[in-house]
Amino acid sequence: MIIVSACLAGYRCRYDGKTVPDDAIVDLVRNGNGIPVCPEMLGGLPCPRVPSERTADGERVVTKEGADVTEAFKRGADETLRLAQLYGCTRAILKARSPSCGKGTVYDGTFSGTLREGDGVTAELLMKHGITVESK
Repeated sequence: MIIVSACLAGYRCRYDGKTVPDDAIVDLVRNGNGIPVCPEMLGGLPCPRVPSERTADGERVVTKEGADVTEAFKRGADETLRLAQLYGCTRAILKARSPSCGKGTVYDGTFSGTLREGDGVTAELLMKHGITVESK
């Protein structure tokens, strides 16, 4: 079993209420080999929601309006890890550049479209627990 970003599996759960389906991920889920998760919604955030970015120091996640949503992102990461462990997942395929799911590169917290090196809250937690994370 593989943890996958629900938006890549065709679920309308992105901040803008849209989806970005990836055929390979959709097939994984259809075939029973992928577990779709949206850490942001698991953390209690609505859909749609105000865009969020991880701050440059990586310590907080804030909305474009300035609200601190760090705790919701942490709750969602914890729930995603719990599901991964429950199902024995050792791999995750997550949405690139997301403040939850991004691996290697995320938006820099200025809402200017600028990317910086770093990982999303969920990707970081999964990797700390030995789960291999890929970005799509």
